Amino acid sequence: MNRNMFEQSRIAAREIAALGAERIDAILLSAADAVEAHAEELLAANATDCAALDPSDPRYDRLLLTGQRIADIAEGMRAVAALPSPLDVTLESITRPNGLLIRKVSAPFGVIGVIFEARPNVAFDVFALCFKAGSACLLKGGHEAAATNAAAAAILRGVLEANGVSPDAVVLLDAGHDAALAMLRARGEVDLVIPRGSRRLIDWVRENALVPVIETGAGVCHTYFHSSGDIATGRDIIYNAKTRRPGVCNALDCLVVDRARLADLPAVCYHMADRRVEIHADDEAYAALEGAYPYLCRAEEGDFGREWLDYKLSIRTVGSLEEAMDFINTHTSHHSECIIAENREATEAFLRDIDAACVYANVSTAFTDGAQFGFGAEIGISTQKLHARGPMALREICTYKYLITGAGQTRQ
Repeated sequence: MNRNMFEQSRIAAREIAALGAERIDAILLSAADAVEAHAEELLAANATDCAALDPSDPRYDRLLLTGQRIADIAEGMRAVAALPSPLDVTLESITRPNGLLIRKVSAPFGVIGVIFEARPNVAFDVFALCFKAGSACLLKGGHEAAATNAAAAAILRGVLEANGVSPDAVVLLDAGHDAALAMLRARGEVDLVIPRGSRRLIDWVRENALVPVIETGAGVCHTYFHSSGDIATGRDIIYNAKTRRPGVCNALDCLVVDRARLADLPAVCYHMADRRVEIHADDEAYAALEGAYPYLCRAEEGDFGREWLDYKLSIRTVGSLEEAMDFINTHTSHHSECIIAENREATEAFLRDIDAACVYANVSTAFTDGAQFGFGAEIGISTQKLHARGPMALREICTYKYLITGAGQTRQ
C-alpha cells in the first residue's frame, strides 16, 4: 500500500474545500452526465463481476447494474448537486458579554474512507456526497465488484481531471485486506472510516481501526403486528418490506405477532408465497400457518436476531406490547423497526421506547434510505449514537469548527 496516496488525498481535500459551492455542483452534474455516457462500459465491467457470482447468491441483486439502475445513479448525483451546500453554515452564534462573537460553523471532515461490499452504486453515492461536503474519499470495495468499481473510479477521476481538479479527490484502493488495514491505521491521514456491509465486516473494521469509525449497514429489522393492527395494512407492509429487495439492510427479517392475531397470520402472510419466502416460525406461529402456507419450517433460536439477506423470514409470537418491545430491543441491530397498529397509545409507546435509528408506525422499513428521506443519497445507515444516527447524508458527513472574532480582547 502506497501511503503517499493518503497524502495526495489530503491535498485534494484542501483543494475541494476551496472550490466553492457553484463549481462543486457543476462538476457533480458533469459526473452524472459522464455516468450515463459511459453506461455501456459500466455494464460490461459489471457483467464480468456478475459472471463470477451465482445468481442465487443474495449478493447478486446488490451487485447487478442495469440501464435503469445506472440512470438512477446519475439522477441521484444530480439530486445531490441540487441540494444546498452543507458547508460554511452557521449552526449557532452567540455574543459574549465581553464582545466576543462565537460562531459554530459547518466544515469538511477532510478525507473519508468507505469500505463496502458488493454494491457498485455506493462508489458513486460516496463520491457525490463527499465531494459536495468538501471532502476527498477513499473507496475500498469488495473483490466481487472489482471490475465495476474500477470502471466507476476511472469515470469519476476522468471528470475531475477534465475540470481541472485533482483526481485524488476519489481514490479506489486495492480490493485486498492489506489496503483496508492501511487505511484503518492511517491516523492523522484519514479522518473518518465508514464500513457499509455485513455485521462481520463492521466488526472487523471496529476491531482493527485506529481512526474514527461510524458503523453502518447491518440491519436486523422487525415488524410487530399489534393486536389492533389492520390486516390489509399489515399484509402490504410485510410483503413490501420482505420482498422488495431482500438483500438490502432495510429488508424485514422478523415478524413479531401478537398472540391474539395468530388466526389472521395466514391472511397476513399468504401473499409472500408468490415470492417463495421461507418462513421460520416459532411453535405457535407454525401451528397457525400449518396447511395454510407452503414454505414453512420450524424456527431455531439462531433464526432470531438474524439478518437473512434472502427470501426468508422468522416469526415470533408474543403476548403483549411490552413483550414485543422487549424482544425487539433484545434482538435489534438498532437499524429500523416497525409497528402495525391502530391503537394510538400502543403506537406512541413503540415509537418512544424502541431503541433504533428509524422507528416506524404503519410504514414499511424499506423507506430507510437517504433518497426517500429527501437527502439526495446516503453513505449508509448509522446504527450507533455518536455523531450521526440513521441515513448519513450531507449534514452527517460534515464536522464543525468555532470561529471567534473580537476587537483586541485579552483574558484576565
